[in-house]
Amino acid sequence: MIVTPLNNSNYNQWLPLWNGYLEFYKSSLAPEVTDIVFNRLCDPAEKNMGGFLAFDGDIAIGLVHYIVHRGTWSVNDVCYLEDLFVGPNVRGGGVGRALINAVADFARESDLRHVYWQTQKTNERAQILYEKMAGPSEFIVYKMSL
Repeated sequence: MIVTPLNNSNYNQWLPLWNGYLEFYKSSLAPEVTDIVFNRLCDPAEKNMGGFLAFDGDIAIGLVHYIVHRGTWSVNDVCYLEDLFVGPNVRGGGVGRALINAVADFARESDLRHVYWQTQKTNERAQILYEKMAGPSEFIVYKMSL
């Protein structure tokens, strides 16, 4: 397995994983939104967003996206790991761990304060990995839709 930064040439490998991620969360996006998101993730001028793909040979088997933002508790920015998806046929094989580590390595190299993420309460399988890598936060996340 190889983990590489996401780039414009990866769209056809990325899209099935992205669609799988949306399906997992019982969600959908208009195709033009998906295209804008992908372009933002790959735009070198977009310093606050990016991602990685995990490959087994030529086949993309996992994706991760991150957003870098400022915080009020440090002069160093922080990294929000927003999306993580591993193909169902390779789950449990270290792909998720490798993708999280790629974001963590990026964050260390960028002198960021920490990496954080969230998942649904029902995503128990992923939580097993997350508990090993980071542990839960003492905070509860609330969401106000606008």
